[in-house]
Amino acid sequence: MVSIFHAARDLARIRTISRVLVRHGFGEVVSRLGIRKGADDAESDPPTTGSGKVEAQSTAERIRHVLEDLGTTFVKLGQIGSTRADLLPASLIVELQKLQDGAPPIDFEDVRIQVERALGAPLAELFSSFDEVPLAAASVAQVHRATLDVDGVMHDVVVKVQRPGIAETVASDLDILHTLAALIERTIPESHIYSPVALVQQFDLAITAELDFAIEAENAARFAQNFIDDNRARFPVVFHQRSSKYVVTLEYLDGKKVYDAIHSGFAADKLIETAISIGVKQIFEDGFFHADPHPGNILILGSSEHPIYGMLDLGMVGRLNARMRDLTVDLVVAAARRDYEGIADAMLAIGTPKKKIDMDQYRGEVARVAEKYLDLSIKDIAVGELFGDLLRGTSRFGIQVPPDFVLVGKALMTIEGVAKQIDPDLNVMEAARPHFMHIIRKRYSPERIGDELLRRLERLSGVTNRLPEHLTEILEDLRHGRLSLQTHDPEGAYRTDRLGRRIFSGVVTGSLLMAGATTFAHSRAVGVLLIVFGMTWLVGHTLFDLYRSFGKKH
Repeated sequence: MVSIFHAARDLARIRTISRVLVRHGFGEVVSRLGIRKGADDAESDPPTTGSGKVEAQSTAERIRHVLEDLGTTFVKLGQIGSTRADLLPASLIVELQKLQDGAPPIDFEDVRIQVERALGAPLAELFSSFDEVPLAAASVAQVHRATLDVDGVMHDVVVKVQRPGIAETVASDLDILHTLAALIERTIPESHIYSPVALVQQFDLAITAELDFAIEAENAARFAQNFIDDNRARFPVVFHQRSSKYVVTLEYLDGKKVYDAIHSGFAADKLIETAISIGVKQIFEDGFFHADPHPGNILILGSSEHPIYGMLDLGMVGRLNARMRDLTVDLVVAAARRDYEGIADAMLAIGTPKKKIDMDQYRGEVARVAEKYLDLSIKDIAVGELFGDLLRGTSRFGIQVPPDFVLVGKALMTIEGVAKQIDPDLNVMEAARPHFMHIIRKRYSPERIGDELLRRLERLSGVTNRLPEHLTEILEDLRHGRLSLQTHDPEGAYRTDRLGRRIFSGVVTGSLLMAGATTFAHSRAVGVLLIVFGMTWLVGHTLFDLYRSFGKKH
């Protein structure tokens, strides 16, 4: 019975989607997708026509209006799409950035029922006071001020309450979106450049996380831990005993909006410097960053001499592992040096090529994009726009970048936009230079290099330990005729032989260095001897390999 209900519900929703698409001049798309029968009034509304107003609008504008008409899930999809400069054209990105997340407030009685159901007690027992008028209302949730007694201490808090039924609505829309995305890729070949399936998959992960307020609570706790010894940023304390998947209770931060803070005497240059330093730390040191740091999610606390950024709405975050952080730093440093080849190499290392790349054409495209910005004076370089154009340029060569890396671009663009609104003459690259120099110094510190060398030696040791077993398996396969090697290319055979010698040399050298490093703590003499022997082996084998190569060519 439930499945029949879901099928009927989904069919009704598809009809709504069909009608909205036709109304905004996308009747041809509806026909190509084969869902035209779902539009009740489709027969009276030709697929490629609409009102004069629709015909006067650009395709990007009409797409935005479609998303707005279809409601919360589709507006959120558009907002996620606005971050994908690697997938979508710039004109569409501009329109998607206009999508607003507002919604009329929920009736207080519905709020009360939702809170009591989520937390398992009457509202009057849960909070000492609870404002009926919300501080803010959005499509997914709304926020109320309240007070909470914890062990006799009164706390000012905000309670974020999820809209009743929104999770079910989004789940239904997601099912339809996955189906439509696959259908679009199958029936409209030109859509492949926009990767509808990949975009919906990313959106599914993002919206599912946003609807689980327990994840936002975890994010707030992690941010607070990352900044535990840093007073430049503050994140609201989570009151876990009054939080769940559908309700989260947070410390109330009493601060000023960015522009109000400037008007009340906070120094603009100090605010900008602090914002950049916080962003650089989150992205390039912690690898865990607020992915939507727009002015509405920021409060200024502290004093004009020591401003503190209060960070709100922590549901959307990005993550970068150590390798991705290093590659992103490489990209920024290459851009600062106007090193086009370095930029191309960094983007290629960050992404995953989905097809064979003509490297000359690829490097030429990256140079063309970079020159547009890097030929400007440093203060005029728009870092966020450069980032977006690089993503679009590399995507044309089938290089797919991780979604979290795209969020880096969104975060940088947002921070840069806020900073330049405060000071239009701001030199962003120059302002960020000291913070990047700090990161680079840490990256090449003896401690970091030593740790990295030890990790590599440990991995190499593991390979060495497994090598006899793997070699035995290969020899057994050869002996029993389960494996054969054939080559009709003498040059290829030579290269294969040379590669084998190099692998063997690397394994032996790594084993000796690992043995020396681990023995050094117990016996310096033996440790040094093993390390010296390892380096001697490496040099000798390299010279021998060069000699054989020279002899082969002459």
